[in-house]
Amino acid sequence: MALEELYREVILDHYRSPRNRRTLPHPDASADGNNPLCGDDVRVELVIDRDVIVDIGVTGQGCSISQASGSMMGDAVKTKSIDHVHHLTDLFKGMMSIDGASDPGLDPDRPGAVLGDLEALQGVRKFPVRIKCADLPWTTLEEALKGYEAH
Repeated sequence: MALEELYREVILDHYRSPRNRRTLPHPDASADGNNPLCGDDVRVELVIDRDVIVDIGVTGQGCSISQASGSMMGDAVKTKSIDHVHHLTDLFKGMMSIDGASDPGLDPDRPGAVLGDLEALQGVRKFPVRIKCADLPWTTLEEALKGYEAH
């Protein structure tokens, strides 16, 4: 199986069977995100204990890219410290930039070593208009954390 096909399968799996797709009864932080260009909507809710994301709910509707990105993001950040999540967000956004190869956090000799399944989304860079779809859950996560950290 070609790497591109494997990545496509990972994205479709997360789209068809999204992880952490639920609302949380008493979130400590939440934010809503919208991409008006394609109609993607995302809501991120977080339960945080001692600066660790102990639970996450990601809901919304939209294209396969935005929904798969939200599912993968939830898996990647659950049980991680807020500092680690900020680092992952920077790495993800660096990977998604048009010149993602310039990101010093990614190890080209060990694909998946840092971002795991999230690296399946790097093919989206070939379609610049879709980068915002993949970034939307992450931007929404950043907004939720910004609100939490402001208190």
